[in-house]
Amino acid sequence: MWKEDNNQLKKTFTFKDFSEAFAFMTRVAFLAEQHQHHPNWSNVWNTVEIALTTHDAGNIITEKDRKLAEAIDALLS
Repeated sequence: MWKEDNNQLKKTFTFKDFSEAFAFMTRVAFLAEQHQHHPNWSNVWNTVEIALTTHDAGNIITEKDRKLAEAIDALLS
């Protein structure tokens, strides 16, 4: 579940290993390009943390963030 924290939508994803985490990040990268909206994220071994906020709207959560979050979740369903 995505959580709102400090004007960001945040979620942590955990995978079997680094390869699966990196493959997920690659899919998210292509998705972000399609949405013209890019996440702040980090990866340590099998964990990917993503934070979404709309910089050009003053670093607040907008519909753009919510749509990308839904699309990211759909990659795993």
